[in-house]
Parts: sequence; structure tokens; C-alpha cells
Amino acid sequence: MKKLLAVSLILVSMTGLGVANVQALSEEASNGGVPSLAPMLENVTPAVVIVSTSQQAAAPEQLRYFNEEELRRFFNSPDGQVPPGLPGGNGRGGNGPGGNSPGGEVRGTGSGVIVDAAKGYIVTNHHVIDNADEITVTLQDGREYQAKLLGSDASTDVALLQIEADGLQALSFANIDNLRVGDYVVAIGNPFGIGQTVTSGIVSALGRGGLNNENYEDFIQTDAAINVGNSGGALVDLEGRLIGINTAIISGSGSSAGIAFAVPVDMIAAVMEHLERDGEVRRGQLGVQIQDLTSAMESTLKTGAGKGALVTSVVPGSAAEAAGIQVSDVIVEIAGRKVESGRELRNIVGLLRRSEEVGLVLFRDGNREQIKAVIGGEDRSVAAAQTDAEEGRGLNEPDFLGARLSTLDPSSAIARATGVSAGVEVLEVDEQSPAFRAGLRPGDIIQEINRNAVTTLGEFNAMISEDSQVTVLGVLRENRQLLVILS
Repeated sequence: MKKLLAVSLILVSMTGLGVANVQALSEEASNGGVPSLAPMLENVTPAVVIVSTSQQAAAPEQLRYFNEEELRRFFNSPDGQVPPGLPGGNGRGGNGPGGNSPGGEVRGTGSGVIVDAAKGYIVTNHHVIDNADEITVTLQDGREYQAKLLGSDASTDVALLQIEADGLQALSFANIDNLRVGDYVVAIGNPFGIGQTVTSGIVSALGRGGLNNENYEDFIQTDAAINVGNSGGALVDLEGRLIGINTAIISGSGSSAGIAFAVPVDMIAAVMEHLERDGEVRRGQLGVQIQDLTSAMESTLKTGAGKGALVTSVVPGSAAEAAGIQVSDVIVEIAGRKVESGRELRNIVGLLRRSEEVGLVLFRDGNREQIKAVIGGEDRSVAAAQTDAEEGRGLNEPDFLGARLSTLDPSSAIARATGVSAGVEVLEVDEQSPAFRAGLRPGDIIQEINRNAVTTLGEFNAMISEDSQVTVLGVLRENRQLLVILS
């Protein structure tokens, strides 16, 4: 996990919901016309369950690993101490009744939501059930069932369980496109293992990401109180429709600080489709390296897109190459969904089915174009390239200090190998320099600056502008075109 604003990000099996004064409550009244959420909750709470897990630890050393190392990672505590109010557990909110037994059993508790009554499907968080040997679901009416794990996905923190039971009640999914910052929301879960609890708040932000760059994130942020044990619980609107499952909080103490995150239902629905069919998410890949198109880049490149995912490289043999996607293209839509950032493109593509044909809308040379692409399978080199691009390699200095350049010698080995006779060769790059951090490497051939062709070092120096906020280099590396962006 990573520190944000000097506080810790805590998975909400380390989770709960923040309290807010909700004034725009249901007009229905259960008590003499007084506004109340009770009528809505009477229909919703039966769909929220307690998820309990147990796991056999091989030895006391393993117990110490779960108690110290896992919690240290969650709480960013250098000495491995659990914050006050959070008893030692298994890193999945294991603070409920029972805890860790002397016999080496590790127990955890969280929450879940029934999403299909006929099939007995329950969604919860991956981190609630991760490594569990046994999963027990307790309904609001006290019935208990052993749950079958149909599949789980760590990258979105979503898991799908199934129980065989009659008389279940499920929640319907809200249309996430209608959700707005400021909308009232209600959270339901099992904080601290004390039993079903309801808290309320508002939507504080939408589309939150960057909490863990390795994951697929598009969180709903809320100030509803979330505490340990709320992981996998429901976040609903005032009509009782599911808008997300509660997943993480930011806190310095381990208790609610009014900053909580939920996985939205559109992502849950996409993951469920994979888990039901395959038991795992078999991620699609497009095969591009991407960066957010910022206003400064748009001013320099004049793509006409305004916002989107700027293609900085196309992986050879990828779906993108087969579709004709080119370096400097800006993708603004895929599979009918708007794309305003590299993270949005990654989230969408990662949940598409392999071999699925999708439409893309992109801007190329200032023109809007539509193309088709067949989504490819996950490849480690492609995934690593996309992760590198998502993490970004931006600069704090608008120059090329640290890179030694020369006009390309047409008779040189690199010129003969690439078949290129003009450009600027990168001879050396200091690994501590801005040029290196931007991605420039020895052996690169710079062929463009801000989409203008450059053939000599003299032209390169003449084109470099000290006033420019962004400099975009078109580079040839091992017969592969890519962009290196300095900002």
C-alpha cells in the first residue's frame, strides 16, 4: 500500500463507512411522518451478509507473518505495531469473534452482497477471502452456509462466492453513469465483527485511482464511515440500488477518517462475467504504451482530441499493431466507452474478453477516425510496458541535460541496421538525468520534435524551445517507433 497525505491506505476488511448527516432522506416515514431511511433499508439489509474465513497456519512463525508483516504493509507502520483499536488479525480484518486460536487457525471477517438470489451469487473483496481454507456466509436472519469460491481477482479486489440457499434477497445494480459527486449514499457491513451496521454519507469523488498502480482502479470515494470488517459490504443509493462494494480507507489510526473507497458496480459486473465463466479474469490487451494527454501536450501536439490516452509506443505483433494504431494517436473511445486518460483505457481493456472485436475512436493528425481492433491475450511484456507507461516518466526540467547527442552518421552500424540515414543519435544518457527519466536511451534515433522532422543536431538545437512546457520526441528504437515526452 502507499502513503497518501501522510496517512495509510487500509483495505477495508480493514473497512467501514463514515458518518454524515443525511438531510435528504426518504419521504416515506415509519414514525409519524418523520423522514427516515428505514423503509429503504428494510428491503436492502437482507442482501448484505457476513463473510467469515478460516485458514490453517503451518507454524507459529506463519502466524507472526500474518500478524506483523501483513498489518505492517496495510498500516505503513515501520515497527509492525497494529494501531490502537485494531486487534491483531490475518491482514483481512481478522478481528471478529475467535481471532487467532493457539492451534494455528487464522480467522477473518468481512462482508458481502447478494447479487443473484436464484444462483446464490455473493460478491465480496478478494482480500477478504484470499488464501482462506473455509468460507462461511451468515445471512441477516442468522442462517449460515459454507460458500463456494467461484473465482477471485486481486487486481480489482473482487471475488465471487456461491451458496445454496432458499429465500435469498439480492440487490439490483444502479446505473453508475447517473452517479454524481454529492449524491447521498448508505453503507452496510459488519465493522469490527459486531454485526450488521448502517452508516451514511455522500459521494465525495468519482474515478479515484493511483492508490496501487498495479491494480485496476476506478473507485467511488465516500465520507460514509468505514471500519475494519466492512470490506465487501454494500454502498447503495437512496433507492437501495447497489453502486459499489466497500474496499479501502485512508486513515492514520486504522479507524474511519471520512475517506473511503468502493469498487463501482460497472467494474464488478465486468469482473463477475469473467469469474462466472472462467473462474479468473483473463485480461485482454491492446498492446500500446500510453500517457494521459495533458493540456500542455495538446497545446504542443495539436491533436484535436483535448483529452484521451496518447499512444507513445505500439508493441510489435500486438492487437494495436494489427488494427493500425500508430504512435501519436490519441484514443478517446473504446467499446462505446469514453476514454479521457490512460488509466481509463487500461481499466476498460483489461476487462474486455480476449478475441472480442471492439470499435475505437481516435484522433490522428488532427482528424477523428474510427477503427476496429480484436483484443489480444495478456502478454507479460505488453503488461509491463503498459504499467511503465501508467506510472509515467515525466520530468521536472524542460531540457535535455544528461543526454549526449550527435547527428546520425549514415555509414554507422546503427544506421545500416535500421535503414535510417538521417536523424539525431543518442550516444549516452546519464542514468540520474531528466532525459533518462523521460525514457531516452543510448542507441535511440530522434527523428521528430513536436511532430516536426529533424535530420541533424543543428536542426534539433534550433527546434528546442526553452519556453515550451512539453517537448515530444519521435524516436526510433530497434526498428520500433515510440514517443518520449519531456514536461
